[in-house]
Amino acid sequence: VNASLPPGEWQEYDIIFTAPQFNANGSLKSPAFITAFHNGVLIQNHVELKGPCVFIGEPKYVQHAPKLPLLLQDHGDAVRFRNIWVRELN
Repeated sequence: VNASLPPGEWQEYDIIFTAPQFNANGSLKSPAFITAFHNGVLIQNHVELKGPCVFIGEPKYVQHAPKLPLLLQDHGDAVRFRNIWVRELN
């Protein structure tokens, strides 16, 4: 299914992110997971992430703070973002 709307129309993404957890010694306790909906269609369901995105090489986890800034990529395309909501789920 192609859930994308026509070019020029706003696309909607709903993303549920579970952050990685680390042991006291810095080793990985639990990896990060992501579930994503694109215009209401489930496109990724509880997918394990191998670490942060890297340009070259394999992703790997390095212990970090429990909360970090949100980064959005556009890869140089004509992309705009609006109405970004971040809610903490407990």
